[in-house]
Amino acid sequence: MVRTTSVDTAWSNWAGNQRSVAETVLRPHDTTEVASAVRAAVETGARIRPVGSGHSFTGIAATDGRRMELTDLAEPVRVDRERRLVTVPAGMTLRALNELLAGHGLALPNLGDIDAQTISGALATGTHGTGARLGCLATAVEALTLVTGTGEVLRCTADEHPDVFAAARVGLGALGVVTELTLRCVDAFTLLAHERPAKLADVLADLPTLLEGHDHVEFYWFPYTDRVQVKTNDRVADDDRPLAPWRGWLDDDFLANTVFERACRLGRASPRLVPTIAAVSARALTERRYTGRSDRIFCTPRRVRFVEMEYGLPRAALGEALTALRRIVDGLPFKVLFPVEVRFTAPDDIWLSHGYGRESVYLAVHQYVGMPYEPYFRAFEAVAEGLGGRPHWGKLHYRDAASLAPVYPRFHDFQTLRTRLDPHRVFTNPYLTRVLG
Repeated sequence: MVRTTSVDTAWSNWAGNQRSVAETVLRPHDTTEVASAVRAAVETGARIRPVGSGHSFTGIAATDGRRMELTDLAEPVRVDRERRLVTVPAGMTLRALNELLAGHGLALPNLGDIDAQTISGALATGTHGTGARLGCLATAVEALTLVTGTGEVLRCTADEHPDVFAAARVGLGALGVVTELTLRCVDAFTLLAHERPAKLADVLADLPTLLEGHDHVEFYWFPYTDRVQVKTNDRVADDDRPLAPWRGWLDDDFLANTVFERACRLGRASPRLVPTIAAVSARALTERRYTGRSDRIFCTPRRVRFVEMEYGLPRAALGEALTALRRIVDGLPFKVLFPVEVRFTAPDDIWLSHGYGRESVYLAVHQYVGMPYEPYFRAFEAVAEGLGGRPHWGKLHYRDAASLAPVYPRFHDFQTLRTRLDPHRVFTNPYLTRVLG
């Protein structure tokens, strides 16, 4: 029997920009209970939306139907150390997964910069880290268990239901409820992080060398300046340069969160100060090198609330996109408080992955909560769309199915598969109707 409640039906995402009230909340314990809940929804014409940790900025998880929370899924954890495979319930968070893997001498090959998401939610929206030779997180999936919109349970791999496997790894929660995932891991590894300030023009000129010479490269451009902060992460044999606890607290907790929050509040109250704040921020960041366990280098605490849009572009379009973005920022009737984040991924074969079939560069634009953002985001989106951009499924965007179909070669195949797996549209909501039709 699936546990339900009608008490905590109100929901909001991490940023607070998406809210909904469900008719009831479902908390299944296993795949059988998920399938039972789906069949019950079909019989009554109800809708179900599986939700994760609420770290998407879009309305992808919002519903006025039945909200299905997956954090109580108790499918057994199985670790095959020799084959470097781990099978976990889909509602586990990345943070818990990282700790589990570390205990077995394993790690994910790449991660994004936060670890609060559920595994299924992160994969479903195409969450990625940075690494020119690495794809999004979903490329680590070896198998998944999916409950379809008819209540059927499918075990999917590259050999078993391969079309579903190709689509459901980044499935937007539109094909069914993923209840269990098998991930291919690597041996645990140490990273050497190198962070340094630089000029934007110098980084762009040296970008091919940077990408070739490092395992992971990203940089942050500070609006109203010509300055960036570059970060590279590389595998090393020894954890011989750990960051002193006081330095980690100072840089990653106090400066990156407490002080930055105060600077954002000041900029929101006095917009004319924002260019000065950006210039001071860009100059205040100093160079540092340190080593640590891979997931602890990849992931950092994020407590300053913001809204975000992110686009994956063909890598060759980076220069043109940044030039246009600088013009947009300078011409806005309000100020931009957050740096622009730039990351890189390798091609993959997942149908609705932003990196499908091409080397990608990602540009993420942010705005502090309470500040205007829509004109900024729409202007950037117009540029990105013109360059063949694909919006991150978990970040704000204004695209619809008609405009998305041309940039995803397997878009219509996904739509066809969706109709087959969810003929009654049990899993739909307004966001999916807009982006998938």
